[in-house]
Formats: sequence, structure tokens, C-alpha cells
Amino acid sequence: MVAKSLLILLPIFLSYVCVLGFPKEVQIVGLFDQDEDIETMFEMSVHAVNQDRFNKSKKFSTTYLLAVAEAITMDLHETSKTVCELLDAGIVGVFGPQEKVTAEYVQSICNAIEVPYISVRQDLDQSFQARGLNLNLYPHVNSLSRIYNQLVIEFKWKSFAILYENNDSLIRMRLLMKRWDSRGYSAYMYYLGNGPNYRRSMQEIKTSNIENIIIDCSSEILSEVLMQAQQVGILSEKYKVIVTSLDLQTLDLEPYQYSGVNFTGVRLIDPEDPIVRETFDRHKWNLNDSSQLRVEPALMYDAVQLFAKAFKQLKDAIKGDVKALKCDDSSRWEHGLSLSNFMRSTETRGLTGLVKFDRDGFRSNIDLDIIHLTEDGLKKIGQWNSSAGESIDWLPENTLNKLDNKMSIQNKTFIVLITTGTPPYGMEKESTIQLSGNDRYEGFTIDIIQEISEILGFNYTFQVESGAGKKEGGKWNGMLGKIMADEADLAITDLTITKERVEDFDFSNPILNLGISILFKKPTKAPPSLFSFLLPFSTDVWIYLIGAYVIVSVLMFIIGRLCPAEWNNPYPCIEEAEELENQFTLKNAFWFSIGSIMQQGSEIAPIGISTRMIASCWWFFTLIMVSSYTANLAAFLTVETIVRPFNNVEELANSKNIKYGAKTPGATLRFFEDFVNFKESSYPIYQKMYQYMNTHDVLVTESNDGIARVASEDNYAFLMESVSIEYEVERNCNITQVGGLLDEKGYGIGMKKNSPYLHDINTALLKLSEGGKIQEIKKKWWTQKRGGGKCQENAGSGGADPLDLDNVGGVFLVLAVGVALSCVYTILELFWDVFQKSTKENVSFKQELINEVKFILKFSDSKPLQKNGLSSKSENGSTRECTPPYGFMPKVIRTSPNDN
Repeated sequence: MVAKSLLILLPIFLSYVCVLGFPKEVQIVGLFDQDEDIETMFEMSVHAVNQDRFNKSKKFSTTYLLAVAEAITMDLHETSKTVCELLDAGIVGVFGPQEKVTAEYVQSICNAIEVPYISVRQDLDQSFQARGLNLNLYPHVNSLSRIYNQLVIEFKWKSFAILYENNDSLIRMRLLMKRWDSRGYSAYMYYLGNGPNYRRSMQEIKTSNIENIIIDCSSEILSEVLMQAQQVGILSEKYKVIVTSLDLQTLDLEPYQYSGVNFTGVRLIDPEDPIVRETFDRHKWNLNDSSQLRVEPALMYDAVQLFAKAFKQLKDAIKGDVKALKCDDSSRWEHGLSLSNFMRSTETRGLTGLVKFDRDGFRSNIDLDIIHLTEDGLKKIGQWNSSAGESIDWLPENTLNKLDNKMSIQNKTFIVLITTGTPPYGMEKESTIQLSGNDRYEGFTIDIIQEISEILGFNYTFQVESGAGKKEGGKWNGMLGKIMADEADLAITDLTITKERVEDFDFSNPILNLGISILFKKPTKAPPSLFSFLLPFSTDVWIYLIGAYVIVSVLMFIIGRLCPAEWNNPYPCIEEAEELENQFTLKNAFWFSIGSIMQQGSEIAPIGISTRMIASCWWFFTLIMVSSYTANLAAFLTVETIVRPFNNVEELANSKNIKYGAKTPGATLRFFEDFVNFKESSYPIYQKMYQYMNTHDVLVTESNDGIARVASEDNYAFLMESVSIEYEVERNCNITQVGGLLDEKGYGIGMKKNSPYLHDINTALLKLSEGGKIQEIKKKWWTQKRGGGKCQENAGSGGADPLDLDNVGGVFLVLAVGVALSCVYTILELFWDVFQKSTKENVSFKQELINEVKFILKFSDSKPLQKNGLSSKSENGSTRECTPPYGFMPKVIRTSPNDN
């Protein structure tokens, strides 16, 4: 019958000799359930008070109540009977028990007779205790609710699941449940069930892809819950978990230290606290380490210490023995309220930190440590005080991000998705032997991952995927789909960072910066112009030059006739000439000017000052013009003119003969599509291009198809990323990039949203970039490996090529035309001269022409003088000779015999 009762009583009375007015005996009672740890700490605390060297005269008489809960009716009856018997013996304080119903019943009895009641259990409705003589050392539920809510805020969780055990859990989680609002915060509740199988709710969380989890359950089942959570798979690197139990540190967490899970909790007891370390006694406490000390036993130890310190202040007020109290009458202990007030105003530092109460009797200034699970065990990363505001003081040397990254990145083996159909990012290695594993692949992204892994110390396994993937029906496929489904950790290829992708995934800093550009067939060289020798001067200059030539020639003719010095005696042998002649005839003036332009001069030399002045100016003008022409002539004859059908995207869009397209699906096509969605876009040309590409057969499914089409067709342009264009033009000398970049973006490493690896990977990429390693790898795969630099080799030394006939053909044409015109003009002159002679001599034109041709065919060096020749005999046989000026025909003067 005793074994089945609610409480088993084991009263122990310890008497001492009273000094300074203390009663001979002071009795306190502890009511305990089956929790032996709380009972042990109660005994240890009483023993510590009795052995205090500063209070050697103070001792306590203690009564221990050991309780086993069975039938509630009988329990309450036995509890009532036992408490009343103890009050009748004269006690000054009651501690415990832990069971809720029993504790509330004992608390009501103590309040009725005004005996202090000290509790160390978590009471979710502590409003009742403030109205009586009750103190609870367990942190108030409002304080705990605030710290859990603050952790969610600090971690920036917008969506999370709460695994709860019972209705008490919902009270602790009430602030978190309020975070369901229209701003995107979502709190999902999952009931653990009655056990022992809690996996069903965990599987639902895994299926829903919720990555942030809060586990709220009692310490009794916490170990089993964590074990089953690991079995289900929600304690892995994908998930972030907060455990609300203050006894988390007492569990064996080694199975989860290497799982990669982001595991955070809170604790009230710091095992490294000097008070804990000094007080700890492994033999008496039955514990191997101070970290195994649970909260409620530690609170019981502090409760006894607080009571002793408060009672010391009340010793002068108590005279004689504590009077017996009856439960069945209206008796009250006159010092109960005072003792309770002393306890509320007393501060002490114990195993659970500072023990202090506010005016309502609730514990205040609670210090809670934020702890994080690493490969080395639990580490303190921050601290929160219930009275110091809402923020958490994170430790600078052990920030959460550093601990997360160290825990999650080192010695991990990542599944890295690559592609092998997009050189040079990922390719199958060319080898004469069979390769296996990661050795089968090479490329730009392969080298980047290798460099990052050496810096961060992780391992990786490559998996080949066909493409980056796109979003269809709210779900991603391809690489990104596998990342979303946790089938891989990282994705690296020519993966463009876009707005749509960033909403669902995390991306590293760009490993390559690029933009959309135009790939087109290399422009053909324009054939040399027949009149390329005219190119050094523009058409306007040639017109002005011809005009200047005509004007100067005419002015030379006019000025020559106006200048007296230009009128000369044509016959120097005649001192007094009857006639003067001018050398600047219209024909000679034009000849003089053209001779100056050709820099050949002529037999004509200006004599007058005015003619010499205009001639000098003309010579200076021709000197500059001819020098300029000569300087530019070499360049225009050797430089090849490139014919470009278009020079930028605007000209391409407006071209009627050139088709253009892009890869579908792909980021390039989506770039143009985004402009269609904005009605007031400032780039209507892009809207026009997108509509064109969707209404014509110009889109391709693979970039290689677009490149091949550009190389084979003369009127097709392909829109693609600039870095891919750079790679292709290094190997295909028939294609080139046209125009600049249409936008600015980058290729990044894709990973799951809120990935714990993002910070470390960005740090490694920054280190590679600053060291020039990324550019070195790019140069290797763009211009050296797999046929890179081919077109540069074909370019040769860059020296001038010999001129072909096409370059100087126009000069030969001018010569031929000039010679032909000269021949024609010669024949015309010959016919005209023959005609004049035949008319004057009265002979037939034909006969005279035949005689002239015969003479020409003799190739004689002299021609007989005709009757109207240059010299003649006089009638009296004498001959008069005269040397006319060069270039003029002399007149023959005949003399008569009568002349003297």
C-alpha cells in the first residue's frame, strides 16, 4: 500500500544549537518524484549550507519526501495528508515536487497558510505564483518564447516547421506561430505524436522541402526524436535545426557532429562557469562531467542556496521555535510573507547563473548561451539576456557563419554537376587509355572546382547533366532541378545568374563577367577599286583641285597677257621687231600648270614679277598636295577595306537581308523576352527582335547548331554570350564578334537557397581572382588548349602583302586611255595637215596621205623642208638665216635685188 501511494515520506530531522536568537530547529521539506538527480542536488545543497565555514553555527533540519505518481485521487489525498503533517511539525519552506497536478495542489496549501513554496519546474502558467508566496527559479515561458523568436529573426528564416510534443509546446512557440503573415513568413506545425515512433511528421517535413526546423519536446524523448530525425534524413547539411530544450548539452550529440546539419540550441548552465567547476563533485553528483548536469537539478541546488541566504536576513525576527500550523483552521505563519519577500529581493550567483527576481516574483536577468554543434562538439557562439533587449550578442571570434562553414565545408564530399557538351567549360578528356571518376573530365569549370577544393579542403564527385534546366510548372529540371531536389550540391557550367534563378537558388560571385553579343561570319575583304589611286583624296578635294587647276591656268593666261614683261620679240636678230609675241597662250598656260602638278616642269618660264608670283604660289600649292597624295597613296593601296553588312544591334535589327536568332531555352532569349513584358520599355528595338525570333525559323536548341549555321550561311547572325564567342573565334577563323555587349551579367556556381557553403566559396573565388588564377585558367582553355590560338597563327607576322594588279590597275588604265587618246589625236593631226597640204598644193588627199605614210615608214631622222618651210633662198640667190625663239615658228622674210 505504501508503494502505491503518491508520496513516500522519508523525514530526516537535523537539530542544532541555536545562537543569536535562532530556533533550535529549522525544518525545510523537499517533495520529490522519481527524479533522483533533483533529490541528490537538494541533499548536496543542504550539506553545502551546513558545512559553510562562514556559517558554522547554522544548520538545517531537512525532511525528504520521495513520491511516486499513480492514482491521482489517492495521490492528492496522500499529498494533502503528508503536507499537513509536516506543517504541524513546524517547517519554514517547501521545495518541489515536479509533477504538475501535485505541484499546483501543494502550492495552493502553502499559499493558504503563508509558507514559502519554491519550485524548479517549468510552469507554463506562472501568473498564479505572483499572487502568493511562491517562487519559481525556472525561466519564465515568456523569456524562452522571446529567445526562440529572436533566433528565427537573427537567422532570417521566413519559412520554418515546428515539431511539437504537446499543448505546452504551443505555449512556448506562441510568438513563432504569430510569424505567419502576408510578408512571406510561414510557420508550419507538425505534431510528433505519442511515440515511440515520431517519423511520420518528420517525413512530411522532408516531403514539403522545408529546410528550417524547430524541435520542441521534453528532454525525456529528445534523444529518441533526434535519432529518428537523422534516420529520416532531416539532420543533414540541407537543414537548419533549433532545439528548444535547455538540457540539450546533456545528450550525446556525437552521431550528429559530422552530419553537416546546422544545429543550434540554448543552455542555461555553462559548464565552464567557475562556480559550476568549483561546485561539481563527480562522485556525489553521480555525473561524469559538469556538462551532464540538467537544468532542474541545478535549479534545486540554487533554490536551497537562495533560501539559506534569505533566511539569514530573517533570523533576528524569529524568536523561539517555528510554530505548528494546521491545515484545518485559519492559522498562518507570521514570518512567511517576510521570508518570501526577502527571497524575492535577494540575489545570488549559482549553477544557473545570476538568480534574481522581479517584483512579480518572476526570474529576471536570465543569461542564456547560444550553442552550436560543430565537429568538436557544442560551442558557445552567442549570449542573450532577458533584460537587455531583444538582440543576441554574437561572439566575434566564433560567429555563427564561421562555425557553420567550418563545420559544413571541410572534409565534405560534394556532388558537383557539370556539362560535357559546352566547351571549354566541361569536356570529356581525350586519352588513349580508359579513365574513371573525375579524371574523365577537363575544362575551365573543372579547373575552377579543383582550385576551390584545394583552398577549402573539400572533396567532390562530378556528375554529368545535359543542361542548366528551366522552370516548368513551378518546378525546375536539369541541373537546377537536381540541386532543388537535393540530389547534388553544386552546379557549375556556363550557368548565367538571372533574376528568375536567384529567386530559387544561391549563386556564387561571378567566375566570368560577360554580356550578350553578336556572332557573325567574318566580313569579306572588299576587292580593290580600279581607281584606288584616287582614294587618297576625297571627291570634294579632287573637284577643288581640278577647279584650282582651271582657274590658275586661266589666270596665268590673263595675267601673262597683262604683264608687259611677258611680251617678247620673237626674232632676236631683228632689233626693231614689228610684232611681239606672248609665251602664255591659253594652251601653254594649261601646259605650264599641269607640268607643275606632275612635278615635271615645262619649257615655259615666267618672266614678269606678277607671273612669277602666281607661279610660285601654284608651285607651293602643288608641292603640298602632291606630298599629301603620295603619303596617303601607299596606305590606300595596301590597306584592305572590310565590308560589314552591319556594325551594331540596331543595324542588325533593321536589316532586311540578315537573319538572327538565339538558343532556346536560354538566358539570351529571356533577355529579349523581359523587354516584351515591359510596355514602356526604353528599348523597343529588343522587343522587335524578340518578336522576329519567335515568328521566324531562326532559333536553335544548342549553341553549336547556331555557331555552325553562322559559319555555313552568309546572312545569319547568332546572339550568344561574349565569352563563348571569344572561344569560338579562336578556333574558327571564318566567324567573328560584331558590336559591343547588349548587357552585363556573369556565370556563377549554383547551389541550394540559403546554402551554408556560399560564404566560403565566394571567399575562395575572391582569392583566385585577386591572384590572377581565374584569368590564367581562362587563357589556358581559350587560347591554348583544344585548338586555341589557331586564327592568330594564321594571321602571320603582320607584314605588308605585295600589291596585285587589282591594286594599281587604275593607273594602267589611265596610261592606256592617255596613250589611246594621244594616238587618236595624232591621227587627227596628221589627217588635218595632209588635208591642208593637199588643198594648198592642189593635189589629191589620198596621194598626199600616201606620200606622208611612205615617209613615216622610212623612219628617217630628217624631213625635207617644204616650200613653206623654215628657210628659203632669196630671189638673187642670197640666203638670210634667223634663229627664232625656241618653240615658235619663224617667219620667212624675202628680200628684193634692190634692197641695200
